[in-house]
Amino acid sequence: MGSKDVVTSPTFTLNQIYKGRNGVALSHHDFYRLKEAGIMVDELSESLHDNMTVTVVEWADVVEDVLPKDRVIIMLRPVASNSEKREIEITYPGIKIGIIEKAKTQWAKLRP
Repeated sequence: MGSKDVVTSPTFTLNQIYKGRNGVALSHHDFYRLKEAGIMVDELSESLHDNMTVTVVEWADVVEDVLPKDRVIIMLRPVASNSEKREIEITYPGIKIGIIEKAKTQWAKLRP
């Protein structure tokens, strides 16, 4: 997204917003510490309805009912035989194929 911001985990702040190019922002929510979202649902809902914001949610199960059905889900799971590795599973509806293909292209460019 072209952000020059330093990326940090929002585990304790619950949300971080990063400014990208052309007025687009990335809103990163982390609900790891919450048993229920409470007032964070309003902030998340606002982010989800902003066309100039890409919303990323970690530990999304606590806000499952607020999230759109047509979303990209990326699951990271530890690999039992190697604690340093993760298995990645990406699921998405057909209407998101363009985003997935673009991400694959960009990821290929970034890989060592």
